[in-house]
Amino acid sequence: QVQLVESGGGSVQAGGSLRLSCAASGFTSCMGWFRQAPGKAREGVAASLGSITAYADAVKGRFTISRDNAKKMLYLQINSLEPEDTAIYYCAGTNWCTYPPPLVANVYNYWGQGTQVTVSS
Repeated sequence: QVQLVESGGGSVQAGGSLRLSCAASGFTSCMGWFRQAPGKAREGVAASLGSITAYADAVKGRFTISRDNAKKMLYLQINSLEPEDTAIYYCAGTNWCTYPPPLVANVYNYWGQGTQVTVSS
């Protein structure tokens, strides 16, 4: 069983930056970041298969996923925040990996509790 704990969310103004962190009790082959805005489905924003990464089109160029295997930490650097980025952000893990790493929620079986990101205009 893998436990995931997110941190780093907060309230920021548009154009600002945040770095989300995910502390993992163990890494799975693929790790990802998802978000869910009120009234919307959970969507994948970034995923990592080792050094191979994948990003949703809406966040390319603004979001960067990284991992520190020694510390068992997963990160999401978010720049140029937009009000549309407001959501709960979740860290997730799965051993059902694909190439590129998947951005679909239903293949991930380990989830954190989420961290709220609120962006004001």
